[in-house]
Amino acid sequence: MTSTSDEKWYITEQTFPELLHRNVTQFGHRTAQRWKSHGSGELSCLTYGELGDVIREISCGLMALGVAGGDRVGIMGTTSPQWMQADYAILCAGGITTCVYPSLTAGELAYLINDSGSTVLFVQDASFLETVRAARSQMPDLSQVILLSGDEAPDKTGALTLEGLKKRGRAYHESSPTNWEARWRSVALGDPMTIVYTSGTTGNPKGAVHTHASVNAACRRDLNAIPVLTDQDLLLSFLPLSHTYERECGHGIAMHAALPIAYSSPKNLVADLSVFRPTLFMSVPRIYERIYMAMKEKASASSLKRRLFFAAMETGRRVVDARADAKGFVDMSEGADLLSGAGPLLSFKYRLFDRLIFSKVRKRLGGRFRFAFSAAGSLSADLCKTFMAMGVRIFEGYGSTETCNTVNLNTPGAILPGSVGAPCAGVTGRIADDGEWQVKGDNLFVGYWNNEEATRAAFTEDGFYRTGDIVEKVAGEHIRIVDRKNGLLVLDTGKNVPSAKVESLFALSPYIDSVMAVGSGEKFITALVIPDFDALLSVLAAEDPEAEQYALSYADGLCTEVVREMLERPSIMDLIQGEIDAANHHLEPHEQIKKFHVSNRRLTEDAGELTPTFKVKRKVVMAHYARDMEALYRRVRTART
Repeated sequence: MTSTSDEKWYITEQTFPELLHRNVTQFGHRTAQRWKSHGSGELSCLTYGELGDVIREISCGLMALGVAGGDRVGIMGTTSPQWMQADYAILCAGGITTCVYPSLTAGELAYLINDSGSTVLFVQDASFLETVRAARSQMPDLSQVILLSGDEAPDKTGALTLEGLKKRGRAYHESSPTNWEARWRSVALGDPMTIVYTSGTTGNPKGAVHTHASVNAACRRDLNAIPVLTDQDLLLSFLPLSHTYERECGHGIAMHAALPIAYSSPKNLVADLSVFRPTLFMSVPRIYERIYMAMKEKASASSLKRRLFFAAMETGRRVVDARADAKGFVDMSEGADLLSGAGPLLSFKYRLFDRLIFSKVRKRLGGRFRFAFSAAGSLSADLCKTFMAMGVRIFEGYGSTETCNTVNLNTPGAILPGSVGAPCAGVTGRIADDGEWQVKGDNLFVGYWNNEEATRAAFTEDGFYRTGDIVEKVAGEHIRIVDRKNGLLVLDTGKNVPSAKVESLFALSPYIDSVMAVGSGEKFITALVIPDFDALLSVLAAEDPEAEQYALSYADGLCTEVVREMLERPSIMDLIQGEIDAANHHLEPHEQIKKFHVSNRRLTEDAGELTPTFKVKRKVVMAHYARDMEALYRRVRTART
């Protein structure tokens, strides 16, 4: 779909308090937020006019507590309507929102609060108060904790409920009716808007500072690249709002176009797709992989269904390949003929499978789906083609907290599976001598909070941000991520092995959830294997009537000890070995996995092994599995000596 500037009327430049005010005054009748009430599951909603009233009350409540322009206020909670309300309330009070991941330990919380100098902290509910209590003595400047949900705060906690804060806000506004508008109008584009702490895959997290101008530039960048949005669109939000991805690419573009935002979670996503019927959402490769594996598992209920499923996938991918141009680009613009170039027989088979399978997939996405973003990791080319084959548009992009997300993006008319796209309009990119991708643009952060040394190290002398990712150009200006600079495994032979290349081969594995390649300084590559426990249990149940003894239970991601027995069964190890062998066929000899250790549990965010966007914290995982991985090399080292 082509567009004119009139169609994209919403690509405008202003602070976020000004954006809220525009939506309240011009689109007050439109639905702004939709959600399922906790416990009852009943649907609730607010119009933009009602949302403006709520935000004014919370914002005035903060001002009544003494929050002044430039003060930092933290939010520690899961994605919810209240998170967004607190965010805009802070901004309208002239404050700076400090993003606090809800999974942080007491020590990590204390570090973020103290480093940012936050004086007020919103928390999701009373369950977070134990973490706050454990860290309270280490946070001397934190003066007030506010519960985003719950009718009353536990005794002796000193916490304030959101309703209690709003009550103070109403009283403040009645006594000083002009102060709030004067405050939000005083906010300038160049003012700091938020401190977003990096996921901390190494060392202490650093607080990336974005201004109203840099986040607005990021929103304009994304809105220019994607199809035209209308008042019929709806965003489904389920990724962490404490990360820039959901907050800018999701909420930011929705607010600019005055769209309704519905709230879910990764756990409830499948059910909520049919409830809210979104037209767009943000996601990460791991979610798409899980959706595909769930489809595959459902199709495996019988041999006939399984054969139909794989035949449909093969037909769909052949259709996509037939539509690709000489360089591999696929036009997935709205209205484009998916069967162009397919030929009569292939077209007939596709229409049959579309009726039997693909249309049902689109229906499970709510029936109104237009497109989704994929970022925070590499989406495999095969998976990208699989979803395109079903008529599901996924625009894979690339960026980071420091770039406020997208610096590269596959656009609707030119999707290149396996790449993260070309530089976006307004972004300049270059490949350094060592292969690192370096970028410049108005969407870049202005520096790390209280860390001038790290800020200087993040930029080149001529102002390009060092992404830390090794890339290569493909098909012109598109790039493919090879690996993180610290993800390259250097063998003792001097040969480099991109860990991402090895690990990506297991994205669609039916029996392996994920793999972490290991080998720096060693003679060969080994791997930590995280199985798909549920899939393996299904296999056991089919071959062994007594397999019920292996029923899995999870507590913070840990499997019961009986899982060790399940993993030791020859048939299970044969399945895992088969997946390793299949991956090795696609690798050079020095890249192949020679030995592996199978974990008896999943990696979890609570254990500090995953970031909120499901990236693996390699150093943490290596520390947890150091003894197991060392054992894989010990015999070889002993033989050498």
